[in-house]
Amino acid sequence: MDVPMFVWALTIAAIVGMLLFDFVGHVRTPHAPSLRESALWSAVYVGIALVFGLLILWFYGAEFAGEYFAGYVTEKSLSVDNLFVFVLIMASFGVPRELQQKVLLFGITFALVLRTAFILVGAAAIESFSWVFYLFGAILLYTAWVQARSGGHSGEEDYQENAILRFTRKVLPTTDEYHSDRMTVKVDGKRFITPLAIALIAIGSADVIFAVDSIPAIFGLTQETYLVFAANAFSLLGLRQLFFLIDGLLDRLVYLAYGLAVILAFIGAKLVVHALHTNELSFINGGEHITVIPEIPTALSLAVILVTLLITTLASLAKSRRDRVRPSESPAPVPASTDASH
Repeated sequence: MDVPMFVWALTIAAIVGMLLFDFVGHVRTPHAPSLRESALWSAVYVGIALVFGLLILWFYGAEFAGEYFAGYVTEKSLSVDNLFVFVLIMASFGVPRELQQKVLLFGITFALVLRTAFILVGAAAIESFSWVFYLFGAILLYTAWVQARSGGHSGEEDYQENAILRFTRKVLPTTDEYHSDRMTVKVDGKRFITPLAIALIAIGSADVIFAVDSIPAIFGLTQETYLVFAANAFSLLGLRQLFFLIDGLLDRLVYLAYGLAVILAFIGAKLVVHALHTNELSFINGGEHITVIPEIPTALSLAVILVTLLITTLASLAKSRRDRVRPSESPAPVPASTDASH
């Protein structure tokens, strides 16, 4: 896939422009977005991602368009899973509803920069060392096992501060209360950071963990650096609006972890098969390629991802509906019997 530098430049400029628009148009004045606003802008960002995919189809063909859409859907699904952690962080730090947009947008911007760096490193590693596919496959298979073992999200978990946050609190003086949307504030001539900044650091450090399974997953669907970058960027751009749109629905997606486990395991297996096809490790088949198992086509990958997500979502919503109906259907308590002689 030959992507001219001016196309790269236009894509990056468009993404930066959308981020700046969010900063200026949505989070400069703190407010809690309505459901209508969140739905509208979520639809806009999904629409932009779909139009981009159609442009890939027009200029580069169905194969690359399929790789992009498979990558975008996978990254979007993993982003929804990440929202569970964001909800825990927001609740743990008591971030006011009207300030949550700012924390999310800063976190998304940091995640985009971080993942871009990961993508460039991953692309360089793949270009130089074919055994990296074994490593990526192992990461995804392990992550799939962890996802399946977690058994979903109960919504009752407590967020545990990591070493980065504990170090930050130890080194930098922190206020106990929020000061509007300010990250730092002066108190008695001394500079303090606010809980808003701490919440932002928490989301930023969580982004590092998210990138560990996100980047190998998309490299398992396409090795085109441009498509990897675009799918990641477009999946992250609408994450802020998605947070407010499905905030109340997150607890209902009880089987999401299992669905993501299936997807990550499938992509992990796909990476291992690809690694066997490009094998150069001397202790595996004498350094010769192994082509007994055919490569998994992009169309099959996209179908598996979509069907898994559909089944997971429908099963989750059905279980939530049953759980809500069950208490109302429980039999009324039987009144205690009375003795006729009394």
